[in-house]
Amino acid sequence: MIQPAAILAHDFGRPEQTYGPRDAILYALGVGLGCDPCDAADLAFLDERALSVLPTFAVTLCSPGMWIKEPALGVDFGKLVHAAQSAEFLAPLPPSARVRGEAQVISLTDRGEGKGAVLVLERRIFNADGGELLCRLEQTLLLRGDGGFGGLPAPRSVDALPERKPDLMARFATSSRAALIYRLSGDWNPLHLDPAVAAKAGFPRPILHGLASYGVAGAAISRALGRDPAGLRLLACRFSGVVMPGDELDWRIWRDGNHAARFTAHVGTRKVLDGGQIAWKVKP
Repeated sequence: MIQPAAILAHDFGRPEQTYGPRDAILYALGVGLGCDPCDAADLAFLDERALSVLPTFAVTLCSPGMWIKEPALGVDFGKLVHAAQSAEFLAPLPPSARVRGEAQVISLTDRGEGKGAVLVLERRIFNADGGELLCRLEQTLLLRGDGGFGGLPAPRSVDALPERKPDLMARFATSSRAALIYRLSGDWNPLHLDPAVAAKAGFPRPILHGLASYGVAGAAISRALGRDPAGLRLLACRFSGVVMPGDELDWRIWRDGNHAARFTAHVGTRKVLDGGQIAWKVKP
């Protein structure tokens, strides 16, 4: 049985990680950059001699790992779903750095018996040498097998998408090798590698990581709107469907002022990313 007090009090420590250009480049390849080896805009994130780092690379840093599987927490891990992800990018990631992570469960709410629970984990990534806060992230987990424990009710999600037709449509084709590359950034779940594991979970083949689709969103929508992905300030979305490596993502984009937009992503008729928000830093 789920143990709310233990979850809310969980000590994540203060993990540190050192990364370099190779790690940042592998991440960029994992979210689809470099399909055209002559694209100078992509090469800015792939050339170690003058490297820009995708802000969404921060989601891979100082990960708390599979903490939620600890038996003492009582979570039915087999029914857990990564439901949403958001991040504020507060300072540029250097090509090389030693970073420190801090994490805290900031809410655990109850959808009711048979309906699950919703957990929100906040993570903060700091430059370990200078102490600068680089990124603040929120990860929302749906614990489908753990409702009815008597906690506060879960808030209803609000779809903030405009009612008008999209201002722009764009398409991004993922690579059939996307999951194999993205997993090298630290997510070793065999669901994204092993056909037998995928089949046991009810999928015809290994699926793409949700956070890979999240990283694709940051780069693809920036490009579609003529923005530099390095200038991201905010990126948030809900994971509403499964993406397979090799799928073509169709983006529906609504401008939201001069420096922000809303979006969804579809594979054919299926919506796979919903409630998307993206914003870029305003240059002085």
